[in-house]
Amino acid sequence: MRGMRTTARSMATLSAATIGVFASGLLGARPGDDAASAVADVPIPSVRLVRVWPELTCRRPTQLVARPDRENTLVLIEQSGRMLEVDAASDAPDGDAKVFLDLTDRVNFGSNEEGLLSLAFHPKFEENRRFVLYYTAKDPRRVVISEFVLDPEDAAKTAASERTILDIPQPFWNHNGGTVLFGPDGMLYASIGDGGAAADPLDHGQNLGSLLATVVRLDIDGRADGEAYRVPADNPFVDREGARPEIWAYGLRNVWRMSFDRETGDLWAGDVGQNKYEEIDLVVKGGNYGWNRREGFHAFREGDPAPADPYLDPVVEYPRNEGVSVTGGHVYRGADEAMQGVYLYADYGFGTIWGLRRDSQGKVTGPEVVAKRRGSLISSFGEAKDGTLFITTFEGGERSGKGAVYRIDPVTRTASR
Repeated sequence: MRGMRTTARSMATLSAATIGVFASGLLGARPGDDAASAVADVPIPSVRLVRVWPELTCRRPTQLVARPDRENTLVLIEQSGRMLEVDAASDAPDGDAKVFLDLTDRVNFGSNEEGLLSLAFHPKFEENRRFVLYYTAKDPRRVVISEFVLDPEDAAKTAASERTILDIPQPFWNHNGGTVLFGPDGMLYASIGDGGAAADPLDHGQNLGSLLATVVRLDIDGRADGEAYRVPADNPFVDREGARPEIWAYGLRNVWRMSFDRETGDLWAGDVGQNKYEEIDLVVKGGNYGWNRREGFHAFREGDPAPADPYLDPVVEYPRNEGVSVTGGHVYRGADEAMQGVYLYADYGFGTIWGLRRDSQGKVTGPEVVAKRRGSLISSFGEAKDGTLFITTFEGGERSGKGAVYRIDPVTRTASR
């Protein structure tokens, strides 16, 4: 097993600017700081990957999300636009999973990075049956973020309930970003890529007038009649001339998977690099992560004027000889004590899974290689209601289209599922 070549910089804490953001209270209270500090130096366990639902027929799964109104139901998203329900508590073969919703008629799965990319259930889903999808469409090529209302008896009514929240033109086929999720504050967050091609040719990364290359934060509950959403008054750029007020953070090339730590509220993200470095970021209010002036800790383009906002360093990076495309993961908050607070992430192409801890003072332990899934392309992570983590994979390469799901079990685990 080949480990990550970490340098002193890649093992470093966040930059002084980032620590200053936390210290200023921009994230609000951070519950669990004492516990996080207490376990910061605990060794990071290895994990084993256990294939679940081996007979399930799925193709190019892009995400696995817990259905909040059912204890053990997960929704598995296929890139083509179909969503399947699976049982988190069972390893039994199931080749005919129930279809949660099928939107293949409107999803554009025209290239490797396009398709149905993410699902987020509303925090009050049990009451209002609302959920949000992130997908790509065509004619014109664009990213669509829409809200739906589930009709458990009529899939056609569910599909017809679509209400568009954001419709963002995409100049190229790649770098669509692709995560939607609700934060502890009840707001909707979405990661949006830089628009594609290479090296950000249209300079979206440092352009606050564009929603590309950003994470946005929207209030979809407090909107007035006729509005798609309301911009939260405490978003960082609401008063900056020329800036899109929806933006929460920017300078992000192509965040592929971000997640909130359910205990601390920290927002973790994996940002896919260009040619040399992949990075893991903590996304904070008003943060500028440097693209396309920087890649990881390093200069990408020289000779540009000083940024409007200081660049924030990643938590860690890894070079291209250790991977080709980062897949952001989750902080483990399941039943295993030794694994508490470990952030797990992976490389899509190499199949390596790393784990690290970061305490409330910014001290990072790791990263350590905790598993490697050779022959699988790790497309996403998933989290069950009880904190159990999973990965979704493409098996046999991108062209095969075959998908699989593996449960992540800490090796210290004694109880069987």
